[in-house]
Amino acid sequence: MEAIWPGSSSFSPGQTPFGLYDSDTDFSGSGASSVDRFANWAAKRLGYPIMAIELQDTQFYTCYEEAITEYSAQVNQFNIRENLLSLRGQATGSNVTHKRVTPNFADAIRVSEQYGTEADVGGTIDFKSGSVDVVSGSQTYDLNKLWSEVSESGESMEVRRVFYQESPAVQRYFDPYAGTGAGSYNMLDGFGWGAMTPAVQFMMMPIYADLLRMQAIEFNDQIRKSAHTFELRNNKIKIFPKPTKNYKLHFEYILKGDRDNPMQTQFSGSADVVSDFSNVPYDNMQFKFINDVGKQWIRKYGLALSKELLGMIRSKYGSIPVPNAETTLDGDALRSEAQTEKEFLITQLRENLEASSRKMMMEADSDEATRLQEKLQKVPLPIYIG
Repeated sequence: MEAIWPGSSSFSPGQTPFGLYDSDTDFSGSGASSVDRFANWAAKRLGYPIMAIELQDTQFYTCYEEAITEYSAQVNQFNIRENLLSLRGQATGSNVTHKRVTPNFADAIRVSEQYGTEADVGGTIDFKSGSVDVVSGSQTYDLNKLWSEVSESGESMEVRRVFYQESPAVQRYFDPYAGTGAGSYNMLDGFGWGAMTPAVQFMMMPIYADLLRMQAIEFNDQIRKSAHTFELRNNKIKIFPKPTKNYKLHFEYILKGDRDNPMQTQFSGSADVVSDFSNVPYDNMQFKFINDVGKQWIRKYGLALSKELLGMIRSKYGSIPVPNAETTLDGDALRSEAQTEKEFLITQLRENLEASSRKMMMEADSDEATRLQEKLQKVPLPIYIG
């Protein structure tokens, strides 16, 4: 290898530090995007052959490989932010680079399951059953002390439901005598439905009538009867009225440790599923799948890296003595220009990615539809004469 760029090069696999794209024919072949063509182009952009370029061919190869990797990293960082919500819980072995990810509700549903637990309509926490022996004449019971499983010794529990209520009003409503009343039953009998069981199902009544009747049954229990009820505070239950016989009181409960455990879902504690930014399966892009727009960005970024590297080399010697004088090298200027160019290219790429995000595209689509509707409203409508 020459210490100064000789004017041409011939790439062979193994000459890049990581070899990420060496087997890709678009990278190493003879096509317009090959690494040799990049080296030739970058050297001429740096001043060759008018000026000597103190770089070797492998250094151009290194800059080109780094530029591709940087482009891949920037695009994939954007893709991760865009798709992380939908990819959580998926297998980390499923590479999604260059693939379209369909948004889904999986993560949102997993969050909503916690609300289901609190509302007693589902969720991820197991409801367990327990019971205590109620003694005649005793109203107050500490369920934490009276009920304990050996496997749950020392764990805090939370009682969620006590089976001490009257049967539901809707159940008693469909009793033709206790609920709808004898008048309704006689009316049904007049239509020939009296022998049917339950005959009330044939009644065509508005829904509000059913609601009002069930509310009347509940108010009747609450006001006219000495209804059996209970008061529950901190797992201490007080029964009303005072028990007059011995019996078992059944209840349902959850362990607070189960509810407070952040590792309770099917994907928790597993190292082979997507959990955060660090293990989303986006690998380095395949160079052959990058379009010409991306390859032009890569060439420019590779040139900036080459300029930065050349600047570092020239900065080692600030000046070189020549007969009767000395010449000053432009290492610092090259490094400053390269840094500015790199920052500009990164900023430009990120702005383009943000402009193409799902949110921005939906907003643009909505704005286009609105403007199109405004435009169509100005089109004269034809007049039809019958």
